[in-house]
Amino acid sequence: MRNRAGLETQARILDVTRALLAETGLDGITIKRICDRAEIRAGSFYNIFESKEQVILSVVRQAIQAVDPDPERAGSGALEDLVAAYVRFILEERELARVYFLVALTGGLTDETIRARVSRHHQERLHRFTDAALRRRPDADRERTERRMEALLAALNGYALQTLIEPEFDLAGHADALLALESELQR
Repeated sequence: MRNRAGLETQARILDVTRALLAETGLDGITIKRICDRAEIRAGSFYNIFESKEQVILSVVRQAIQAVDPDPERAGSGALEDLVAAYVRFILEERELARVYFLVALTGGLTDETIRARVSRHHQERLHRFTDAALRRRPDADRERTERRMEALLAALNGYALQTLIEPEFDLAGHADALLALESELQR
């Protein structure tokens, strides 16, 4: 019974932290605000997390894992599937996507640990996109393909950010156009 209560409290803390990050960014997070909104005492917070930074990093880790289109590597790994999964994440998990971008932009500029996590995640995604593009055309030059995938990811991130700012923005349509352009460039 005690363990279940701890897990429920942990889930509430993570949910509240995620919501506060989405609403206020890193600067709006305090342990007091987390505890007040989660309706817990500070002692309960410290039984689960050592610090505000630890809970924020837990939420960041969740956001990074959620943006991964196929964390179990169970899908086809096709470029179209990777792009479609990214679009689905942005459209269906808006709060988590907002947290991912807020933390990547604000924390990535000021916090070395967050910057390292976001950079590592980007490099892993770049590698997966490059491998997917090379499966489509194995004789292509890896370095040129990687540069194209870097541009594709930058465009997707820009479109995703625009979607979070302007919800009616046609992310799926723009992503399809990027894939069509990539197909043309591959020829």
